[in-house]
Amino acid sequence: MCSRGPRRLVQCPSSRLSQAVFSRESDDTMAEGTDTRTQGGSPGPGASKEPAAGRIFSGMQPSGEAHLGNYLGALRQWVRLQDEHECFFCIVDQHALTGDFHPETLPTRVFDLAVSFLAVGLDPERSTIFVQSDVPEHTELTWLFNAVTPVGDLERMTQYKDKSARLESIPAGLLNYPILQSADILLYRAELVPVGEDQVQHLELAREVARRWNHRFGEVFPEPRPILSTAGRILGLDGGAKMSKSMDNTVRILAEPEEIWERVRTAVTDPQRVRRNDPGRPEVCNVFTLHGHLTDPVLLPDIEDQCRAGTRGCVDCKRILADSIGEHFLEVRERAAELKANPQRVREILEAGAVRARKEAERTMTQVRERMGLTWRSGVHAG
Repeated sequence: MCSRGPRRLVQCPSSRLSQAVFSRESDDTMAEGTDTRTQGGSPGPGASKEPAAGRIFSGMQPSGEAHLGNYLGALRQWVRLQDEHECFFCIVDQHALTGDFHPETLPTRVFDLAVSFLAVGLDPERSTIFVQSDVPEHTELTWLFNAVTPVGDLERMTQYKDKSARLESIPAGLLNYPILQSADILLYRAELVPVGEDQVQHLELAREVARRWNHRFGEVFPEPRPILSTAGRILGLDGGAKMSKSMDNTVRILAEPEEIWERVRTAVTDPQRVRRNDPGRPEVCNVFTLHGHLTDPVLLPDIEDQCRAGTRGCVDCKRILADSIGEHFLEVRERAAELKANPQRVREILEAGAVRARKEAERTMTQVRERMGLTWRSGVHAG
């Protein structure tokens, strides 16, 4: 998918996935030749072959162009999964409404994230890529799930407690955010969901919503299981907080080399290494952790050894990381430039994805409405 991207698709055996509640997708095997038909062919209705191991749904809020945390924590994994699964990847713009957002910039943020999706290798020939607000069934199912979700379950969500503690007036949308997440997943009857560890609690709520709804109205929804990436929690350049745009501690995946270096040179390293020749501790240095994700594995032993011996300074080590990031995303930047020059193509892909998504959503909602008695015409009897 890019100059230093995945070199071999990681296999996720269906037997293991179907038996385990938690699965981990490996980040260990990387290599050339990943097929990226981002610009070629028609938008396509979704997966082009029968899935090997269950349907997947995952979504991302439109904060604009993707950054390293998005890529390492989610997008890289999504690209690998799309050959082995039927995948639905969604830009969840309605989730963004629960935070601090600006209506005038939201459409551009959606477009920029879509470009990032396609540039890293999400393929409309193999996956359904769409925008949440194009499928009104998401919000319809959210309302119906309110009927089976106790308020107490929502108030126990860690993210809700953390965010609401900082607010004087708490919007209802913040409390109901996990119900919309549950609807996103269950609307497509997804069996697997790639998530970060901080989202496992929300996914467990989705499983509980499915159980409660099925118990009351009849079996419709599977209980989705998480696929956790071995990348784990990606720390930002500050070395302390999770990498995020709001914390200003990350690097844009489409940044040019000069910008990459300006960002990486500020990265926090081993706090005990004060002078250039002080011995370092790679195991506590976040720069070395990022090397593990983005630098040629052949170079890692030398980087580690020279760090421990104090024979290479932190600035030089950061320069190697900045160069690695620039090379890793070289082809991604090129594909993004092509997509930005042809925005109509991006629109066509998202609209075709929405058509496919709506078909699946309507199949689900037809069953849901019937089971919940939302079929008033059946009560009208001919005289």
